[in-house]
Amino acid sequence: MLSNHSGAYLCLLAAGKAHYRKKGSRFLAFALPVQNETEVESHLRQLRQEHPQATHHCYAYSLGPAPPRTRAHDDGEPKHSAGTPILQQIRARNLSDVLVVVVRYFGGTKLGVSGLVQAYKTAAQAALQMAPTTWRIPQVQLEIRYAYEQAARIQQFIHRFAPQILAQNFTETGHILLQLPRGSKPRPKPGSSKPFLEPMPG
Repeated sequence: MLSNHSGAYLCLLAAGKAHYRKKGSRFLAFALPVQNETEVESHLRQLRQEHPQATHHCYAYSLGPAPPRTRAHDDGEPKHSAGTPILQQIRARNLSDVLVVVVRYFGGTKLGVSGLVQAYKTAAQAALQMAPTTWRIPQVQLEIRYAYEQAARIQQFIHRFAPQILAQNFTETGHILLQLPRGSKPRPKPGSSKPFLEPMPG
C-alpha cells in the first residue's frame, strides 16, 4: 500500500465543492489539489474573477510532505475567524497539496466571530468531504550522463527501478532525466565505481 511507503502523504485526487448558508450569507467552498504556490495563486485569481461581487475570498493551503508549508488568510474577516478554521479542517484530515477557498456573499446579518468560525469550518469541511483523496509519494529527479558503452547498464537500472523518464537525448554521450520516489534513489556500492547498483535507504 502507498500509505505504508516512507514519506507518503494524503492529498486530493480531484476537486470538491460545497455550498453553505447561514443567516442570509452564502458560503461557496472549493477544495482544490495544488502542488505549489504558483498553482495556489492561479486558482485564487480564477475564483476572484468568477466571483467579483463576493464579500470575501478566504482560504488556507498546505503544501508538500511533512512538515508541510501552510498559510491561512482571512481576507478582511476578523482575525482567525476564517482562514484558521479552514486550515484546521485540512489538518484534521492530514491532507497536503491542497487549497481550500471559501467565497462569502454577505447576506446582511453579521454572524459574529463564533458564527464566522462555525460557518467557514462547516463550508470547508463539506468541500473536503466531496473531494476524493489519494496517497502521494515524494519524488526526486536524477540526471544521468553516460557513454554509449554504458547504455546496457542504464537500461538495467531503468528496468529495476522503473522511474518516470522526463527527458532523454543522445549526442556525443547519452543524457537522461528521470523521476523516482524519494528513498529509492540509487547510489554506488562503497568502493565501487559502478553507478546505480544499490538503492538509498528510505
